[in-house]
Amino acid sequence: MPEISKRTETFTDSVIRRMTRISLKYDAVNLSQGFPDFKPPKEILKRLSEVANEDFHQYSITWGAQNFREALAEKQSALMGREIDPNREIVVTCGSTEAMMAAMMTVTNPGDKVIVFSPFYENYGADTILSGAEPIYVPLHPPEFNFSVDELEKAFSQKPKALILCNPSNPCGKVFTFEELKIIADLAKKYDAFVITDEVYEHIVYEPYKHIYMASLPGMWERTISCSSLSKTYSVTGWRLGYIIAPENVIDAAKKVHDFLTVGAAAPLQEAAVTGLKFGNDYYKQLQNKYTEKRNLFLKGLDDIGIAHTVPQGAYYILLNISEFGFDSDLEFCETLARDVGVGAVPGSSFFREDVNSLIRLHFAKKNETLLEALNRLEHIRTKIKKRKSYPLF
Repeated sequence: MPEISKRTETFTDSVIRRMTRISLKYDAVNLSQGFPDFKPPKEILKRLSEVANEDFHQYSITWGAQNFREALAEKQSALMGREIDPNREIVVTCGSTEAMMAAMMTVTNPGDKVIVFSPFYENYGADTILSGAEPIYVPLHPPEFNFSVDELEKAFSQKPKALILCNPSNPCGKVFTFEELKIIADLAKKYDAFVITDEVYEHIVYEPYKHIYMASLPGMWERTISCSSLSKTYSVTGWRLGYIIAPENVIDAAKKVHDFLTVGAAAPLQEAAVTGLKFGNDYYKQLQNKYTEKRNLFLKGLDDIGIAHTVPQGAYYILLNISEFGFDSDLEFCETLARDVGVGAVPGSSFFREDVNSLIRLHFAKKNETLLEALNRLEHIRTKIKKRKSYPLF
């Protein structure tokens, strides 16, 4: 029999999605895969019910329905500080997952190098390898998850084609400051590299932190490929509506990649989502307030239990320190946690290039009662999980 492709040999299936299946197996509260258990805004759902009886059941324009792109351009123009052309500077994708993959395939050639900050969302390494490129990992140093300028420039000196920037960051919740973004931008210009941004948590940022778009920095519009989606902002992770915003020459190429990857995003869902794209600033303030309340509730509960954790500046994830339990495998710990405690989490090793085995990721994008139930179960973690030998956190 002929051999299958070697490009998938170096990575597994998604550990995040695997932990959802394990959570379902043990009827655990699923705080692993980052999707909410509350409904999207009622205005969007109302429009969706109307669309079901209207004529939006066939293909839309390959790179996105006209009214969707126009609404998205108006929204993002106000946020990004420049007039975005809905016809030349946007392509709508099947979620930000496809947006990132399409961006990678648009700008990289086999053998190119791409900088990835560690910890990182697990898809980035796979995207790089599937594109035929080689990742260069640069650590974000805890507890603040700051980068070393020297380490970053050393990576840039290897002449990468691009840097991937998740801001706010999954899984550590870091929000990059203007000063940090400027350092990255200056190095990208110095070494002639693109910056591919993943900004799906752009509206989930906690005071006093602010989200700044890399594309808005001087001289960076021309070399930034901004990827995002509606999934987190409007609580519609299953709708798979994402997009790329970039200069026309990049979008021209990305349209072709997208066309042959997926043809187009779901037409009825694009039509319904236009309603959300036209929300005013009040909606985004309410969203921030909602997640601030959930963050405070969840962190206080963890503090009461007495387990060390990170404090996110943005997004809705925390990294929990499990070093006291002394497991050799954080994956085994997460399976034990789901089975014996009834809470689903993701092993931290799936996010780190470094040898980190004492962290797990939990998320708090859930109803308050769901979070309280998870905390109630976690109160018994020390009686239900037998301790082994202890390890340092890093």
